Amino acid sequence: MARRPHPHVAIPPGAAPPTNPSPTSPWSSYLLQSSTHDPSTSSIYTDSGYSGYSGYTPSQISPLAPRISLDAPSRPASRASSYTEQEAGRIRFPEPQLYRSSSQRASLRPGPSLAHRATRSELTVSPTQRSSRPPSFVSTSSTSSPEFAPTELSEELSGLTLESEEDLRRFQAGELPENDQEWYKLVPPSAREVLDKGEVTRQSILFEIIKSERDYVNDLTLVKEVFIEPLLNTSPVPHHRLQGFVKEVFYNLDEIREQHERMLGALFQKQREFHPLIDSVAEIVMKHVLQFMSPYEDYIKHYPIAGARHRAEMKRNSRYQYFTQQCMHDPRVRKRDLITFLSRPVTRLPRLCLLLDNAKEHTAPDHPDQETLPIILEILKTFVKSTQPGIAAAEDKVKFWELCESLSYQKGEILDLDLYDEKRTLVYSGPLGRRWNEKMSQLEVPTYRWIDLHVALLDNYLLLLKPENRPGGVTKRSVVSRPIPLEYLRLGSFSDPPEKRKEQVDDGALFHFRSNYRDVWPFTIYHAYEKSRRRYTLFANSETVRERWRCALTDALAVRNAQQESNMWFAPHTVHERFFRYSESFVPPAGNLTGKITAVAPMTSGGKSFLVVGCASGVYAGLRSEFDYTKVLHLSNPTSMVALPELNKLLILSDHYLYAYSLDLVARATAGQSTTEALETTRQVIAGHDGSVLFFRAGKIGNRNMIMYASKRILQVFFYAIEIVSTGDGPISPRRSISNSHSGAPSNYRPFGEPIPIPKDSHDFTALHTRIGVCHDRGITIVDPTNPSASGTNPAVIPKFGGADSSPPLYALKSRCQDAKPLGLVRCLNEEILVVYDEVGCYIDKHGVPSRSAGYLRWEAKASAFAHRGDHILLFSPEFIEVRTVQTGKLVQVVDFPDVRLAYQGLLPTDRTVLVACRGRSERGVVIDKIVELVETSEITTPRASAVSIPGLWDEWDM
Repeated sequence: MARRPHPHVAIPPGAAPPTNPSPTSPWSSYLLQSSTHDPSTSSIYTDSGYSGYSGYTPSQISPLAPRISLDAPSRPASRASSYTEQEAGRIRFPEPQLYRSSSQRASLRPGPSLAHRATRSELTVSPTQRSSRPPSFVSTSSTSSPEFAPTELSEELSGLTLESEEDLRRFQAGELPENDQEWYKLVPPSAREVLDKGEVTRQSILFEIIKSERDYVNDLTLVKEVFIEPLLNTSPVPHHRLQGFVKEVFYNLDEIREQHERMLGALFQKQREFHPLIDSVAEIVMKHVLQFMSPYEDYIKHYPIAGARHRAEMKRNSRYQYFTQQCMHDPRVRKRDLITFLSRPVTRLPRLCLLLDNAKEHTAPDHPDQETLPIILEILKTFVKSTQPGIAAAEDKVKFWELCESLSYQKGEILDLDLYDEKRTLVYSGPLGRRWNEKMSQLEVPTYRWIDLHVALLDNYLLLLKPENRPGGVTKRSVVSRPIPLEYLRLGSFSDPPEKRKEQVDDGALFHFRSNYRDVWPFTIYHAYEKSRRRYTLFANSETVRERWRCALTDALAVRNAQQESNMWFAPHTVHERFFRYSESFVPPAGNLTGKITAVAPMTSGGKSFLVVGCASGVYAGLRSEFDYTKVLHLSNPTSMVALPELNKLLILSDHYLYAYSLDLVARATAGQSTTEALETTRQVIAGHDGSVLFFRAGKIGNRNMIMYASKRILQVFFYAIEIVSTGDGPISPRRSISNSHSGAPSNYRPFGEPIPIPKDSHDFTALHTRIGVCHDRGITIVDPTNPSASGTNPAVIPKFGGADSSPPLYALKSRCQDAKPLGLVRCLNEEILVVYDEVGCYIDKHGVPSRSAGYLRWEAKASAFAHRGDHILLFSPEFIEVRTVQTGKLVQVVDFPDVRLAYQGLLPTDRTVLVACRGRSERGVVIDKIVELVETSEITTPRASAVSIPGLWDEWDM
């Protein structure tokens, strides 16, 4: 093949080499080698810039020309002579220009900036090729190829880049037609023919990375311009929740967009400088990937919630629905809905990871990207994998919210399931069947009816729901049975054989159905307090589903138990478990058996803490820290005891008499420093001479130390109030008209006011601030112990159910309260009072009228007593202690004790100490009774700066 003539080169006198060569460029060394073998190749600088060969067209490239690989090695190619050598008669030429853009042409002028900036993407040959091929040509095949001057490739690519420069600008501006937005369409085929096939694929992938980044940024910008800004301006969502709605739906999308705008700017700059041959985009991607990990983590985990908020607003807000329809008319949207745009950040990183993985597969083994791309891919893949649990948790949260919005409760009941707590989760849910037993009215033959339920297992409750489709595509789920707290949930059998369920199948004929039978797998759950009445047998559609339910229920119960143990409001602390014993049989206590504990009173004397314990065999006392107790009094079956340290008195109710003893002598008798006889000499009979004392309470009412008790005579029960005064006190108030001889009380226990008749079935007192509520079967009577005569002959009874016949909610509440036993009153905020019954509770206002739409609370177990401590009430049943909030009745803790008994009620109006007696371990037919104190806990707070103030704490970590 004839060599084409070289252009005439006129070198002006005094020509000098470039002032700022690029000695590190691999093409510089390669060009010197080529010029050494082919001295005819030359080029010159002119005032207008660098001018290459003239009269050369791409069609002159020989079809046998070798394919050129453009993968640059990690270091410049070696050369035979130094680039800076000044050989006689030779002019140093600049390296060939492989690109030319508007920005570059502006800088190509005579002066220090004439030299081309070397990068890793510049054309070069691999070290193996340099060792096996003469420097005059490069070949990727094993056969010999005609000589090919790289300067010709350089000149051609430079010229072709000039021709495609406008297309590149239009591509970056988004003005190029969609079909033309491909790398191979921006580079003429004649230029692609001289490139290695793998390099063509690699350049196409790099171009696709830039293109996808441009489209992604455009979509995020579109969300801002088409959706967010018009949404804020037109306000189709009510203004009071517009800002919150925008934050919930679009979250931190602006932050992600700003990160990618900076990344896209860097990619565009690289493309303008090096198009059509880009060496790498790995460094740019690496830099920005490390920056936007945190915003992506927040957005991806929140994405399911954002979509749920949008869909919920679409269902209930016609204005918002119309707004989104109008947004679809923007041509840039291209019929994509908002959910598609919201999901773009979720799918972007996996898409980028796939493109980078493809680029790695088509990159030469010795290219620097083979070190950088695996690092980026590992970061992205690890991050995407780490967000999956967050997405799953958010999706579960969305399902949980949809469940909450669909719940339909029974009317009248106040049920605080704590659904909107941040920690609340939906553990498992699904359809289950239940067989409903029915009896025919005449034949009394049991029949079965199958019903389909939707069962939802939360982290705190199990819900049995019946789905109901309502107009408008709305699904409601009615609570068919009271939700079961996980603290009360127990699991039955999960191994029973399958049963047959009969179903009616329509075979298409008119009024003709045939029966079909299918297998269903049963399992049993039940309520721990109502084991028989609230026992449920549910049926799963397969054995696999039944096993999933078993695992879900077992795990949920274990997690709930662990949470309750680590977050107790009242922590049970065993005070004593050794001395007090009783027989399991009905044989009366004998020998060293003391009998069941009936009452406990804490006391202090001489700086030491004691416990006084009443049993069937007498009254015992001992130090809290000791194991053995001393019998100090021979009183049998004391029902209640209260210590008054300020007055040095111990009050004991035994055999319908109310006694007072000296606390100091009780302590001395406990230590063996005094005798029981000496202690008996200090006894004062406060009440019981003129009637049986039923119950009593003591404490401060206002500024007075008061004792209140109910005394039963032959046909009537009276309420008495006694003020405790010292012997040296001043004159008695004129209202104290009853003489000491009338009541039989000692001189320092003065009757206060007149006795007040109360119902015969009265069983307890409960204190408010200055008034006392007397509990009886018909309700609670309010009396004023500081002014008993003000109560009148017809004291107020609460709750007041006036007008119940014309109000169904009030009538329903009245029906429930009539069948329940009132236990007391608890003052709430907003001047409300909680009326506590053994099975239910209700709120009343200061006038005694039911509030909160006559709603009621239901306890999980029937209570026999209660205690009010701070913001909580403690309800005591034979096996459980429920801790609930006063304001809403929310169940926050359940303490499981066998045969639990409230042993110390405390002083009026409240006392922080709560002591209970319960059944302990059993040894050879003898049960050891134990005393447990419920200690109110407080939240653990750790100051963040506390560790910083410790000198030298982080020295070993070099911080």
